Amino acid sequence: MIISGRLRIGLDVPPVIVAELSGNHNGSIDRALAIVDAAADAGAHAVKLQTYSADTMTLDIAGSEFTIDDPKSLWNGRTLYDLYSEAATPWDWHEALFRRAEERGLACFSTPFDETAIAFLERFNPPLYKIASFELTDLRLIAAVARTGRPMIVSTGMARIAEIDEAVQTARANGARDLVLLKCTSTYPASPENSNIATIPHLRELFGCEVGLSDHTFGIGVAVASVVLGATVIEKHLTLARADGGIDAAFSMEPAEFAALTMEAERAWRGRGTIQYGASAAEQASLKFRRSLYIAEDVAAGEAFTASNVRIIRPGFGLAPKHYDSIIGRRARVALRRGTALSWDAVQ
Repeated sequence: MIISGRLRIGLDVPPVIVAELSGNHNGSIDRALAIVDAAADAGAHAVKLQTYSADTMTLDIAGSEFTIDDPKSLWNGRTLYDLYSEAATPWDWHEALFRRAEERGLACFSTPFDETAIAFLERFNPPLYKIASFELTDLRLIAAVARTGRPMIVSTGMARIAEIDEAVQTARANGARDLVLLKCTSTYPASPENSNIATIPHLRELFGCEVGLSDHTFGIGVAVASVVLGATVIEKHLTLARADGGIDAAFSMEPAEFAALTMEAERAWRGRGTIQYGASAAEQASLKFRRSLYIAEDVAAGEAFTASNVRIIRPGFGLAPKHYDSIIGRRARVALRRGTALSWDAVQ
């Protein structure tokens, strides 16, 4: 299990539910603080920021390589610089956001996108760091985060196994001991069909670390299902209301939906349990409601058992139904009243 501050990450505790703030602040620190409050009210365990500026992400160029050209994208036609300028969480908001999270009992951490962001975030003593899926191949960034000695969450996104392996080896070689890989589909929104959460146990087996889900699908079904497959961290974007618009609003959850996620994810964790057959302790009292053999008509001593006077019915105090064929045609040792549970002692 990974233990860092308030966070407990492992299969033996409920999954950690992370509310992603991202660009849903819509340029207002008051809205950003309200999202932290909404996350706490919805039962989240942590809130995650993103720490960058447009200048640390890209170049202020309007050329085709720096412009999103995808009719299916929410951000089609926008330059990267313009998009990141709008979506970025101002660095001077971080102190207030970390403080509000602390006041509301939430862990707060961030995704740094360069080494200046790491140096800045260190002043807040974050419980861990997150590497975004698009940065998984930035091994210098991963090494720099690993050298802080803090646990790391890494979204795998589009990465091939070899790329994930490079990232994991780089992190571990630079001091990372506690690592969580998130299955992630880097489309916004993502479809359930493209989520492939069956990868989760495979990731755990391959890399020997905790595994979770960064989920961009609508609703809670994919995220809840991931818990049964062993997800120990679930990250979903949170907004106050999709109708308010914003960079990520279209694939973000509203507070009531997020509350449903936190509740159902824990139920799924409790329901996963262990491999178990036979009556559990809780089921022992129900065994009596199984079917068994009962006398359905009065039977005289020496009389043959027939399909008329022996029936397979509830409750389960008589002989098991599997003995029915061997009982029919045999004779009663003693007189039996209708409603008597049939036992071997009563059979000649």
